[in-house]
Amino acid sequence: MQCTIHWTPGTGMGLVAETGSGHILTMDGAPDGGGRNLAPRPMETVLAGTGGCTAYDVVLILKRGRHDVRGCQVRLEAERAEEDPKVFTRIRMHFVVTGRGVPAAAVERAIRLSHDKYCSASIMIGKTAAIETSFEVVEA
Repeated sequence: MQCTIHWTPGTGMGLVAETGSGHILTMDGAPDGGGRNLAPRPMETVLAGTGGCTAYDVVLILKRGRHDVRGCQVRLEAERAEEDPKVFTRIRMHFVVTGRGVPAAAVERAIRLSHDKYCSASIMIGKTAAIETSFEVVEA
């Protein structure tokens, strides 16, 4: 996996990431740090990547279990250390899985498998942050 980050000096603290798969991601800093608030903060992209990684796993695990999953949303709330390095110290993830006849036990298992075995991002972040999960299943 590769990624190249380019600082764009004319934007203050704007950053452009070019991923190895050929995609572009923009990031920016807060105004009090020289940014212009034109894009997500780098740590917001870390949090989003963690949520995306675990949502991907949960959907894939449910689909492999032949469950009729039709939607998956993960809301994340993170707390960070007060002093540098301001690592994540606590992350709450709430999953909303939509589908037809999807058993709560299957969702609970998929979340557990993601966090214990498959999601590289949440397992890595879990080294500094307590990760709490909750979920609900919505019938579609």
